[in-house]
Amino acid sequence: MDAAPLYDLTPALRLMGMGLVIALAPLAWVWLRSRQATPARRLRALTLLTLFLTFDLVLFGAFTRLTDSGLGCPDWPGCYGKASPVGAHAHIAAAQEAMPTGPVTHGKAWIEMIHRYLATGVGVLIIVLALATWLHWRRGRGAGQHPVHPAWPLATLAWVCAQGAFGALTVTMKLFPAIVTLHLLGGVGLLVLLAAQAERYRQAAGAPVEGLPRGLRALLWLAALMVGAQIALGGWVSTNYAVLVCDTFPTCQGSWWPPMDFAQGFEPWRPLGQSGDGSPLGFHALTAIHYTHRLFAYAVFAVVALLVWRLARAGRLTAQRRVVAALALAQLATGLSNVVLGWPLAAAVLHTGGAAALMTVLAWALCASRTQAVAAQAGAHAPAREVAV
Repeated sequence: MDAAPLYDLTPALRLMGMGLVIALAPLAWVWLRSRQATPARRLRALTLLTLFLTFDLVLFGAFTRLTDSGLGCPDWPGCYGKASPVGAHAHIAAAQEAMPTGPVTHGKAWIEMIHRYLATGVGVLIIVLALATWLHWRRGRGAGQHPVHPAWPLATLAWVCAQGAFGALTVTMKLFPAIVTLHLLGGVGLLVLLAAQAERYRQAAGAPVEGLPRGLRALLWLAALMVGAQIALGGWVSTNYAVLVCDTFPTCQGSWWPPMDFAQGFEPWRPLGQSGDGSPLGFHALTAIHYTHRLFAYAVFAVVALLVWRLARAGRLTAQRRVVAALALAQLATGLSNVVLGWPLAAAVLHTGGAAALMTVLAWALCASRTQAVAAQAGAHAPAREVAV
């Protein structure tokens, strides 16, 4: 009798096939729309489309987490060893019958698997983008041109592979808060890399780069770093289900400084709902997680508002400035809605999407600008020139 294989690759291969099918439609759309465009413009169009679909993936990932569908299929990459919930119907039905409101139901299984299908489709697009950029770079370099270096899409490809590994760990480690938070940050980082690539392709096609005074560019960097830290704090709130511990605003539990346990709340490596020693995570720890995110949000909003004001006074990065201002206000509105309205699903998903979009636009602004060096000559200021830093 033949020995059973150590591992069945069929679900993984079928998942990859599904991703390829999903990627064919956007690839065909870019090819039809950009047949007459230069290679740099065609690559930028593909990058922007991949960026849009990745943003949709981040939103759907938030929807998956917020509907408690992260364990809708408790194995990876398939669902009970099958490529879709259809093949796993009997297993899912048994799990749902044993626990009707548990982590495994037919609806949650489909949500989880659709998220995996979309992620695989984005991965295929990034592979195509890396290959196309490498070919364009090789041909352009031989013709004396200066195309975008393939290190950018290759870094993005490596990043999405790591992101896939964190997606697998999210399931296999049963929603470990640190892993889920890193998975969220990985999704935002993927958006940042794609935004940087899109801007590189734009500049390769001849678009100008804006010069910023040194202090203003430093403020732009500060805003981006603070938004990134705030996303990490928000992910920690969501993955520990600490949103509803503070149901009043601007106070928390009717106090400006409620009892909090920061040591337990920010213990990085522990299972969901538990402290490092295996005891249940205390209410004061959840309060510390939530209130830290809220307090830091005040500082982030102040820095972003200052950035928008300084950019407006300088008349720089007009498009990015307006989008940043609108997203910051939207984040304030959705954040308040989560507290005051008791964490409605739409507001919670939009809050995650707004944070990811804000980080993406700040990365776009950083890549579209450089520090402007001003030299003084004989008591007068020389014309500004742009230098890369």
